[in-house]
Amino acid sequence: MVLKIYNTLSRQKEEFKPIKDKEVGMYTCGPTVYNFAHVGNMRTYIFEDILKRVLTYNYYKVKHVMNITDVGHLTGDRDMGEDKIEKESKKENKGAYEIAEFYTAKFKEDLNSLNIIYPDIFCKATDNIKEQIEMIKTLEEKHFTYKTSDGIYFDTSKVADYTKLSHQNIEALREGARVDINNEKKNYTDFALWKFSQKDSNRQMEWDSPWGIGFPGWHIECSAMSVKYLGSHFDIHCGGVDFIDLHHTNELAQTEAATGVKPWVNYWIHGEFLNIKEGEKMAKSTGNFLTIKSEFIDKDISPLVYRFATFGVHYRKQMEWNNDVIKGAMNGYHNLIGKVKILGNKIGVVNNELKDRFLESINDDLNMPKALAVVSEVFKYGIPNEDKLATILDFDKVLGLELYNLQEDIIPSEISKLAEERLEARKNKDWTKSDSIRDRIKSLGYEIKDVESNYSLTKI
Repeated sequence: MVLKIYNTLSRQKEEFKPIKDKEVGMYTCGPTVYNFAHVGNMRTYIFEDILKRVLTYNYYKVKHVMNITDVGHLTGDRDMGEDKIEKESKKENKGAYEIAEFYTAKFKEDLNSLNIIYPDIFCKATDNIKEQIEMIKTLEEKHFTYKTSDGIYFDTSKVADYTKLSHQNIEALREGARVDINNEKKNYTDFALWKFSQKDSNRQMEWDSPWGIGFPGWHIECSAMSVKYLGSHFDIHCGGVDFIDLHHTNELAQTEAATGVKPWVNYWIHGEFLNIKEGEKMAKSTGNFLTIKSEFIDKDISPLVYRFATFGVHYRKQMEWNNDVIKGAMNGYHNLIGKVKILGNKIGVVNNELKDRFLESINDDLNMPKALAVVSEVFKYGIPNEDKLATILDFDKVLGLELYNLQEDIIPSEISKLAEERLEARKNKDWTKSDSIRDRIKSLGYEIKDVESNYSLTKI
């Protein structure tokens, strides 16, 4: 069955055709580790995880590389302002490397809590300074660079198709700019490859280079590291939609200029924003900053509820964050768990008709809302429970909801007996007794939920 994905470069859904048969090279932009990742960030990493799982489900072998930005990302994205890591270092009165290491560890905790599969390679910008310098030297030799008082810059006017990914109007960008202007830049869109350390600064992260002591620009790290680990031509590059106009546009221009290989990447895939209120994206800079820990773990809610919630909205559509969305996701997630538990422990065979419908859904540009509808159909399908369970567990290779762990729950006989008594009371419409037994079960450390004509039990 053909896998189709939306390519930002062509602005249309395309059949996925890997460079090498059944092998995929995939690069995803990781976090700048100066603070906790917020739930909007994590939506992007969930969609990328689904993409990788869908590729694997289609029998592709995926080599996944993710960068960790621990230097060079300035507070002003157009190469102005202070390094975010260094700034946080001063704020917390800790070393820059200590800051980066701490928030990298916290990011990995978030990945674990959401059951996101780790990339094959985590690569830190500070571990790959040599490769970045070498790429800048290549660009210099090919006459794509120039020097200013604060660094080495890439001349975007020398790239005829500079906006082929973003489709931006350069003149409109210049006229509408609301950022600090660097008058030494030849073109508004030019960007720093290497920034010089200022004489009056006290940087902790800086290196010697052919141009002077300094540090790499934000964009060069992804170009240098992706080429190092995936080669000068690979299949997929992912990130959030906010990377299209600047970061990914600049990556694309400098990498193809350095390597001379076109295309550098065949498929560019981007996930949409999570909005905390209508039309306003979640971002640290605006104060709309909620984390997996604060919104789920600290509230004793499984982070997998959030993973489940993201399935209800296609990754290319904006998703709203509010209490009703999370409440609905909790109900849906626990309802699914309850239905799976009722199927028992015996695993049968996967139903091929249902599998084909599920595969058709996920292969249609990762259509998870449609895939969830197929999941719901499994429980109503006229096949034995053991086959339903086998089919659901097969689907969970993509869903990543850890449904295989549910069968390991052992419910004490006392709780099971009370649950059966409550079920009988409900059948007799004895609601007072039903509520009393529910409260008794809760006092013993379990939560009971009604699932159609049955129930599910979960340890609190």
